[in-house]
Amino acid sequence: MVVLSDLPEGSSSTDDYSSSAHVPTSSTHGHNSSAHNHRYDVFLSFRGVDTRHSFTDHLHKALIYANINTFLDDEEIETGEDLKPELESAIKASRASIIILSKNYASSTWCLDELVLILEQRMTSNHIVIPIFYHVEPTHVRKQQSSFGDAMAKHKKTMEEETNANKRSQWAQKMDQWNKALIEVANLKGKDVNGRLETEFIEEIVKDIHRRLHVPSRSVRQQLIGMDYEIKFITSWLKDGSSHTADILTIYGIGGIGKTTLAKHVYGLYAHKFHKSSCIEDVSRVCDGKFNGLLDLQEKLSSDISKTSSVKVHDASVYTSKIENAVARKRVFLVLDDISTLDQLDTLLGSKGFHPGSKIIITTKERRLIERCALFKTDIKPKHTELLLQGLHETESWKLLCLHAFKCKYPKTGYEGVFYKLVKYCQGHPLALVVLGKSLYDRDVTYWEGCIEGLKKETDSHVNNVLRMSFNSLQSKNDKDLFKYIACFFVGIDRDVAETILHACNINIRSGIPNLLDRFLLSIGWKNELKMHQLVQEMGRFEVRQESLDKPWKRSLLWCHEESFRVLKQKKGKGNLVGLALDMRMLEKEMLGASYKLKTDALSKMDNLMLLQLNYVHMNGSYENFPPELRGLCMHGFHLKSIPSELPMENLVALDMSYSNIESFIGCYSNPQRLEKRKKLDGLCLKNKRLLGSLKVLNLSFCKQLCSLGDFDQFPALERLIVRNCTGLLEVSESIEQCVELALIDLSYCKQLKNLPRIIGMLKKVKTMLLNGCNLGESQTDNTNLNMDSLDMCNANKNISIRTRTSSSAFVGAIPSRLKLFSVSLPRSLVRLSLVNNNLSTESFPMDFSSLSMLKELYLDSNPIHSMPNCVRTLPKLEKLGIRDCNKLKSVEHPPHTLKTMMLYSYPDSLEKVVFDPKMSPLQLFHSLKHYTPGSYEIEGMVKIQPMVGVEEKVLRSLGWINLLHNKRNGGNNPRESRMQVLSG
Repeated sequence: MVVLSDLPEGSSSTDDYSSSAHVPTSSTHGHNSSAHNHRYDVFLSFRGVDTRHSFTDHLHKALIYANINTFLDDEEIETGEDLKPELESAIKASRASIIILSKNYASSTWCLDELVLILEQRMTSNHIVIPIFYHVEPTHVRKQQSSFGDAMAKHKKTMEEETNANKRSQWAQKMDQWNKALIEVANLKGKDVNGRLETEFIEEIVKDIHRRLHVPSRSVRQQLIGMDYEIKFITSWLKDGSSHTADILTIYGIGGIGKTTLAKHVYGLYAHKFHKSSCIEDVSRVCDGKFNGLLDLQEKLSSDISKTSSVKVHDASVYTSKIENAVARKRVFLVLDDISTLDQLDTLLGSKGFHPGSKIIITTKERRLIERCALFKTDIKPKHTELLLQGLHETESWKLLCLHAFKCKYPKTGYEGVFYKLVKYCQGHPLALVVLGKSLYDRDVTYWEGCIEGLKKETDSHVNNVLRMSFNSLQSKNDKDLFKYIACFFVGIDRDVAETILHACNINIRSGIPNLLDRFLLSIGWKNELKMHQLVQEMGRFEVRQESLDKPWKRSLLWCHEESFRVLKQKKGKGNLVGLALDMRMLEKEMLGASYKLKTDALSKMDNLMLLQLNYVHMNGSYENFPPELRGLCMHGFHLKSIPSELPMENLVALDMSYSNIESFIGCYSNPQRLEKRKKLDGLCLKNKRLLGSLKVLNLSFCKQLCSLGDFDQFPALERLIVRNCTGLLEVSESIEQCVELALIDLSYCKQLKNLPRIIGMLKKVKTMLLNGCNLGESQTDNTNLNMDSLDMCNANKNISIRTRTSSSAFVGAIPSRLKLFSVSLPRSLVRLSLVNNNLSTESFPMDFSSLSMLKELYLDSNPIHSMPNCVRTLPKLEKLGIRDCNKLKSVEHPPHTLKTMMLYSYPDSLEKVVFDPKMSPLQLFHSLKHYTPGSYEIEGMVKIQPMVGVEEKVLRSLGWINLLHNKRNGGNNPRESRMQVLSG
């Protein structure tokens, strides 16, 4: 098992990184070369008098900057001296040599000795040799003509003048070696500087070294902030050799989130481990920006992983075939960056499969693209792994912004306030943090404040343009409109509610929502709410602003409260407006007051308005001026005690009147005088017309004056009834049986609700009931409210049957009056039931819940139960059970076999015993060990908990928990570490 936590930073556990010893007379720079214990990437062989202070110096600096570990000797040695031992060691410790063959190169016996040794290394250890013909002709080198002929003639003369026979013999041997070496190096494929700009020539050499040695780019030298987990994850994936096919890792995320940086970083670290490798960057940009862009990318990929050909190919299918043949023969490592179309994938990867052990990393903004490519339609499909990047945590964001804005680890004194605002604005988006940090470097606080103020008005920033690429990739107008609707009005809204409203606005959500999710323009929170990164949301709003920069009333959507207020105040709204939001609490204090009250006729010309939010807005005039096409209406803090009878609501699918002063919602039109008035308006009997016949979502939460709910026959299409924290609510009418489509009922914290209609049990589509904080377990009991005849009647009507092991009279007397009514009123269709914070004791529950055959989630948190109620065991499909913060809980025994998740933690922890059936399926147990004392309780059945010090080392090693061995060997004396436990079957 690979232990990720033990890997060196940015490396693998099997990498052998030798230290780069600095020879006193030489210069070395760059990363630590890791392949085959090499200390250097490149050895520079050159003649100092020719190029030390010109070409060689420039090349050396370019190699250093490119993170190529380079050996350059700093001393000049007189002709005739032997090659220094440290130079021999440096050549043997290098992966490649660049030989700069200049005019006087051969005049130095030292250079010629280097040349001989370099070529020997080429033959014996795959040493890469790159000859540079620096203003000399390869022919002159090969045939030893011109300056090379002159130099060799001088060496021959020196040999002939030598009087010592042994030394003359040594000279003769060397002359023979030098002659052969010059011929050999001249025959190698080298680089000729003649007719080239030296800057471009040097850049070409550096790129060639990068390609052939797979040297990490300069960015790899710096630790990627906030990417430790991702790097270790990919390291583990790269080292996993269990697959008999190729492995594909797709890195997903919105633009600028770090996909490319991460992929290139890992490529730089591990490319040299494979037979062949290639990193193809900016695929989408290259393809979009050039007619033959994809062909150029194919050419690069093909040349990286196979032998190059001098014949230029102009057919994509030919290159695809060459790529397919190359990847089938060799274990390769490929990175394809920013893939956006299937054509790009199929053209670059082909359809015939890869050599086993090959690894392919793909970065993309589109989730479902990869598994639709041709590779996944073959008989042997690649193994596919996904990695989603979601941005940096706040601490990591601080580090990254500090690095670029202050060039240090902490913000400067006095900048803390503006620094925090900027971190909060970026929401962990790395590109935004880097770009803004660099732009604010060495600027004063006032400049920072101005920048933050202007961010929300800027429409053409680099960050915004990167994000806009995902928006532009949306194929249909429907999807683009959907994205803009959500960005302006629905972020943070329950997905089901939002979809209900948007569908009524003629938006295709079935394909639209998945398309946004696939491009990471949208995500779904754990509470089923729509989520959008703040920068993505602002990009969507920028797109709406483009409809009319200076005249907001000409746009389709208005979400800015100041602009909405001015449009309504000036009565400029026209038929182009589809959505408008105004919350008076969000305006500047100086704008509030009697002089800023609005009139209802400001809405009279907005014939196409379908989404309207008027929170805490005091409007004067007749509500018949409201737009007739409204689909979603939100009026928090509505000041009247009842809904105006003239308000057109025939097309409404969602109505939110939370925090309002309304006192009743009994049809809203049942008052004879009001009904007569409405009849005169349209000449129809409104009860027959069902004024709210389209309404699907009704939210009256926090309406403290609301005392009754009735006449549900007015809205038969209702699907969601949300009446949270209506502390004055006393009754819900039995007419709720008319709402046959009802799927969710939320009456949480309606503490005065006396009776829950038993007829609710007859509803066949209710999936969720939330009854948190309703005081169902109040201490007094009432045997008169529910006699056994009523129980029998409910059972006969297929409501929840209550079977007990004691007499009926004894059971009824033991249940609080409200729970008696509640227990016989649960719809059999329930999937989710929440009874949190109801003061329910264990004895409060009936013995049997088996009639709730569809129930999958049950929440009993914050109740004074001392053991898991028996009725829980009778639930045949229960998958999730919450028993958090039940401070009297002592035991949980034999929960249902179907359970998959149990949340079990509280403080103080009174739990003594947990017993599972050994036959249970795998279970996720969420339990806080924060206040756990070893030996304080036991878990039987599936899991055994024991102090870490009692576990054998081989068990810890088999689990990969090497870091815990240190604590074990220290006797577990660290109180913080002693709470860590081993879970073993």
